[in-house]
Amino acid sequence: MTGEELPIVPQSVVVPAEEEDEPTFPRYDGPAFLSYGFRLFFLGAAVFAGLMVLVWVAVFAGLVQGEFLYPAREWHVHEMLFGYLPALIAGFLLTAMPNWTDRMPLRGTPLLLLFLLWLAARLLVTVPAVGGPLTVGIDGAFLVILAAYVWREIIAAGAWDRVPIGVLVSFFAGANMLFHLSALQGRPTDVPERLALSVMTVMLTVIGGRLTPTFTREFFINEKIPRPPEVFSRVDGGAILLVLVGAISWIAQPESPWTGLLLIGCGVASLVRLIRWKGWLTWPEPLVLILHVGYGWVGLFLLALGGSILGFGLSTANAVHVLTSGAMGTMTLAVMTRASLGHTGRPRHADRLTVAMYLLVNVGALLRIFAPNAETPTVLTHAILGLSALGWSGAYLLFVFHYGPYLVRPSLDE
Repeated sequence: MTGEELPIVPQSVVVPAEEEDEPTFPRYDGPAFLSYGFRLFFLGAAVFAGLMVLVWVAVFAGLVQGEFLYPAREWHVHEMLFGYLPALIAGFLLTAMPNWTDRMPLRGTPLLLLFLLWLAARLLVTVPAVGGPLTVGIDGAFLVILAAYVWREIIAAGAWDRVPIGVLVSFFAGANMLFHLSALQGRPTDVPERLALSVMTVMLTVIGGRLTPTFTREFFINEKIPRPPEVFSRVDGGAILLVLVGAISWIAQPESPWTGLLLIGCGVASLVRLIRWKGWLTWPEPLVLILHVGYGWVGLFLLALGGSILGFGLSTANAVHVLTSGAMGTMTLAVMTRASLGHTGRPRHADRLTVAMYLLVNVGALLRIFAPNAETPTVLTHAILGLSALGWSGAYLLFVFHYGPYLVRPSLDE
């Protein structure tokens, strides 16, 4: 590992699980899909994302009538931020924590019960007759239990360098509860949304900002490309710290011109960081290149959000979709495909269907970001949003079709 280390961001906090020496655990003789968290949760998240966005567009266009716990717009926001994303976070952490701590993974019945808790919450949010308190209790419990699991593993293993992960997951769980409480009290506020989006921005900056140069460096070495990028340096530490400050400022003062200027600075720093990784040289392997594309979306989001606060460029709603549709959609698919291949004993190489997923999710994101104003929709608005949904959701449904069999069957190396 090269580059100077900064104490503010322990490097090992974000070491990709598959890059470390994986501990040897007793063989699991139960169903393959209950052997590791990524199997159930990646598959569940992909099915949910693929169907949920299509339903939302149909409801928005008035093609179907949807009755949910909250109004349609709030339901859409909640389920994308606190339904789809937590499943992906769970899949990643339940797989990474055993490698980080040398402790047994959550598997078998406990893993199934945790997944069923997540699934029950998704179903209950769509059924208003069940009632808010029960739904909130079940939905809120999932992220609280996930956060508790992360903290338990950190404390039991003495893995104090993973504390930032525990803090971020805890804040995310808190944002979910705050969303529910404000909505049930009839005083909806965008603070929980900004908090959740800020947590995800920091997560992508820290974790995505470590995965990308690490796998890029691995690619350079394997392909004998000279001067592989540094995994971590003062530039990376400075960019992470700046994004953290920018995220806090956006939560506290979302309309301040100083926040807008700070976020633009965060975007520039993130893109400088990206350029230093020389991602254009990874084009022969889309499995690596897509990580650069995903991180690039993060930098563009920060620029777009800062511009929207200062009154130029995209609207705030469209700027937010640079993060949700672009960065999150692309980076999560990048991690899901790589982890699903690597942890099931398959070569880490993107085939044609995988490349098609990457193209679909990015085209869908572009269409959503540049769609006409959704507050006063026209026929053109509905058409573009429909195409966007088909592309974005199609990427996840293609993942289910192509990677689903990998996730439910035993690994090739078993």
